[in-house]
Amino acid sequence: MIKKAILPVAGLGTRFLPASKSIPKEMVTVVDRPAIEYVVKEAVAAGIKQIILVTHSSKASIENYFDRNFELETTLEKKNKIDLLNEITKIVPEDVSIISVRQPQPLGLGHAVLCAKDVIGSDDFAVLLPDVLVKERSSENDLAQMVARFSQTNAAQIMVEAVPRELVDQYGIVDVDQTPQMGESVVMKGIVEKPSIDKAPSNLSVIGRYVLPAKIMNILETTPKGAGNEIQLTDAIATLQSSDVVEAFRMQGETFDCGSKLGYLKAVLHYGIEHPKLGQEFKKMIEELNI
Repeated sequence: MIKKAILPVAGLGTRFLPASKSIPKEMVTVVDRPAIEYVVKEAVAAGIKQIILVTHSSKASIENYFDRNFELETTLEKKNKIDLLNEITKIVPEDVSIISVRQPQPLGLGHAVLCAKDVIGSDDFAVLLPDVLVKERSSENDLAQMVARFSQTNAAQIMVEAVPRELVDQYGIVDVDQTPQMGESVVMKGIVEKPSIDKAPSNLSVIGRYVLPAKIMNILETTPKGAGNEIQLTDAIATLQSSDVVEAFRMQGETFDCGSKLGYLKAVLHYGIEHPKLGQEFKKMIEELNI
């Protein structure tokens, strides 16, 4: 079973400037908690027991968020604010560990993943990009289904989502012989970055969730710089395909690109109206705006 997950959080968040000038984009709140907490909980729900943050010197607040704050905990306990105390001490279960490694230079997603090589060791692992929130529509989350599929087949899993055909030139699009049903995987022939509409092999875009074999770390070590003069994870996956089956898993949930400002606002709206404590009042506020 997959028990380790890499979350690359070292990026500068230029799409979220000016806020990301001083606040890590992963720490911008979606309703009442930072975006990265949703991603961590998604991983935990899929059975992950060790979260590896690939981080940067400017992202200490992310590490601090998942650490204990004894002064705050003591204050809440003395004031008998037990509900709040439970919320901040139970962000992740006790059997889940969160550790950090540094990415010394911004050399791409593939390089960020490679920075965790010593921690991963010989274990297969998942990668979750924290820019994207995945909101589930079924009892079992999509990542858990990818992990189960990997355990059955040993085929790397790439999460994909159907997008409108006229928008395919904005995404990495997978090349497949047949379109899978939601919740199913099919063999993937490759990934085409931002193809023109008339040349796109499908309308299935890569989401930012991967389940990968440990051997891809060795591939990344010898992967030359590609697009943007960076080490690209997609290039390493293409090399992996020369010897191993790689599958595209079509997700069932809904995605929100919190790296973009409009995507973030959409996430706040959707998570806000379903919030267990604030949802009803939030809906009422929206109705009162009479937009």
